Amino acid sequence: MVLEETYKLSNGLQIPKLALGTWMIDDKDVGKAVKAAIDMGYRHIDTAQAYGNERGVGEAVRNAGIAREELFVTTKLDASHKNYEDAKAAIDGSLKTLGLDHIDLMLIHSPQPWGDFGGEDRYFEGNREAWKALEEAYNDGKLRAIGVSNFEKADLDNLIDNASVKPMIDQVLAHISNTPFDLIDYAKSKGLLVEAYSPVAHGKILDNAEIAAMADKYGVSVPQLSIRYCLELGLLPLPKTANPDHMRTNAAVDFSISEADMETLKNIERIKDYGDASMFPVYGGKM
Repeated sequence: MVLEETYKLSNGLQIPKLALGTWMIDDKDVGKAVKAAIDMGYRHIDTAQAYGNERGVGEAVRNAGIAREELFVTTKLDASHKNYEDAKAAIDGSLKTLGLDHIDLMLIHSPQPWGDFGGEDRYFEGNREAWKALEEAYNDGKLRAIGVSNFEKADLDNLIDNASVKPMIDQVLAHISNTPFDLIDYAKSKGLLVEAYSPVAHGKILDNAEIAAMADKYGVSVPQLSIRYCLELGLLPLPKTANPDHMRTNAAVDFSISEADMETLKNIERIKDYGDASMFPVYGGKM
């Protein structure tokens, strides 16, 4: 089962291959979702400061009845923190809000504050300062792994060329019809694992007849095909859901996609409109 499989990060840490995403799940509801996921075998939970639900995630993790070392918790430093002091305080803030003595993985959520997402200013100096705070927390044992999210090649180089601890992960938007192959290949060449958020494109690929036909061919749902697609590419998918039935089917992806069908999926026409999901804190309203 994919829930029992892991990737190995550059520092040797094992990270479960499939995570539960929690974006847009309210803090009051997220605990129930996390508990359901853990009960059915999920061991990797992804949250963020920007989601406003770290408290609920942490409470569910603490009360899961599972040894802490068997659970992998990811959170993200809010994109607004672009100096060392703010980042350092925010890291400690996440530990306190989660109620955990360590975080398994912490990412810089975006190279740019959300209001500037997609703009020309890449905030190189600010990201180096935020990274310094992450490195310090990593060396102090507060964080077991550190990485980034939404970072492009230039953003990665800014840290790789200046860091004492290199990023271990880049979490990016990646799904059928919108897969950043050049960025994925580059990140892998630098020793990073690539995580795929929104692997089902916020549901926007459910209506694509070509993808639906491919799913039918394999006897699976479009979300299952989409998650398997990411796994075939060596990515770590983070499907978001609060629905236990969807959690269960999202994890039932123990099949393979043929090379020919992968080539077809890689070339599906790109989705450009994510509807209600084209907003903070993922897209910053810019596409």
